[in-house]
Amino acid sequence: MSQYNKVTPELIEQFRQIAPNRVSVNGDINDDFTHDEMPIYGKACPEVVIEATSTEEVAAVMKLCYENGIPVTPRGAGTGLTGGAVALCGGVILSTTKMNKILGYDKENLNVRVQAGVLLNDLAEDAAKQGLLYPPDPGEKFATLGGNVANNAGGMRAVKYGTTRDYVRAMTVVLPTGEIVRMGASVSKSSSGYSLLHLMIGSEGTLGIITELTLKLIPQPKEVVSLIVLFENLEECIAAVPQIMLAHLQPQALEFMEREIVISSEAYLGKSVFPQEFEGSQVNAYLLITFDGENADQLDEIIEKASEVVLEAGALDVLVADTPALKKDAWAARSSFLEAIEAQTKLLDECDVVVPTSRIAEYLTYIKSIEADYGFEVKSFGHAGDGNLHIYTCSNDMELEEFKSQVHDFMKKAYAKATEFGGLISGEHGIGHGKQAYLSEMAGPVNMRLMKEIKSVFDPKAILNPGKVCVKL
Repeated sequence: MSQYNKVTPELIEQFRQIAPNRVSVNGDINDDFTHDEMPIYGKACPEVVIEATSTEEVAAVMKLCYENGIPVTPRGAGTGLTGGAVALCGGVILSTTKMNKILGYDKENLNVRVQAGVLLNDLAEDAAKQGLLYPPDPGEKFATLGGNVANNAGGMRAVKYGTTRDYVRAMTVVLPTGEIVRMGASVSKSSSGYSLLHLMIGSEGTLGIITELTLKLIPQPKEVVSLIVLFENLEECIAAVPQIMLAHLQPQALEFMEREIVISSEAYLGKSVFPQEFEGSQVNAYLLITFDGENADQLDEIIEKASEVVLEAGALDVLVADTPALKKDAWAARSSFLEAIEAQTKLLDECDVVVPTSRIAEYLTYIKSIEADYGFEVKSFGHAGDGNLHIYTCSNDMELEEFKSQVHDFMKKAYAKATEFGGLISGEHGIGHGKQAYLSEMAGPVNMRLMKEIKSVFDPKAILNPGKVCVKL
């Protein structure tokens, strides 16, 4: 950290000229800017927080910081789970949340231009009014779109529509030097040199700061229905997933959850949606499946076929959530899993491994087999359709350092098993600084060298989001 300089009063005055009334220092900095949504990775206070409103302001701040050797941490809504938006080296946090304008739709080409600070929820609601859908659907609806792109957020509709990466057509980026560049174009194909656009997607704010985006949209599906499928055990629940896919049913979303997490979520919301028993049998696992289509008749056929498939695979029962209220309640329970865990847990850590869908059940069986070796509880749920699993370690009575030590050992085993199964250590939450050690284990020395060399090309002074992804402090 000695490579960086401190922010001087003279620099603060220059920042205030660039962003009048939007510069906070010292005791005026809100505590929210010291951490993200996973506080187990620690807190760090920046020297300055600047809330930019335009690409030009971001560029002016970056130019000053580059010239003066000041570290800069880009930050959206701060909803990340790996410490990626924490200012480990002090310096400047550059917030994009006030860059929140939807700049315009191109309906003929099914695109929308937005500033990076627009919230996912706001675009989803606005696009729906235009009869359009932005398919990426991460669980955190109040994250910024810039943050989603920086982490290549996945979400629940990835099984049918893909991840955030598949919907980014173009972007405006401010480099660490303060230079402004345009990457991509509002077209659907490109074979025009190296894809700097796709290099920026998922780079977690370490290569440049995304300020504007052109995103692909699709027509809003006319009809949507959800199914709640009950199982007596997790193995049969997960084993039904490939059968659904092989039946050409094309679910929009396909989620699995265990009994304990459902009970926690419903208690948190104060509303019961998922049955816990069926004809004398305890329900221990669920699939929550959404299908979309052009009309009700098409969906009726899909529901009938899907019900046959899951019942043959061992499901106890199938409930059809075909009213707006029931669909809303079912997905509200699913979307509240993390909030429920946070509300009921003092110490918490999480991994979002991704494994081949054919090995989900085997992987979760392994996780359950090692849980007894530790003093914390493990809660699991995730995206059954694409193999992205969310595994939470939770404790209310362990000492912090003992919890961290045990979790580290648990995570090493969990990530090693995911790698052994042909998976990866993160499907959508990224690396930040909390998962760095595990990345190097999985990627190996050559891939890590390539990542570090890419970082040095974009950021020769290493001032942008230092200590994240591939570069340790």
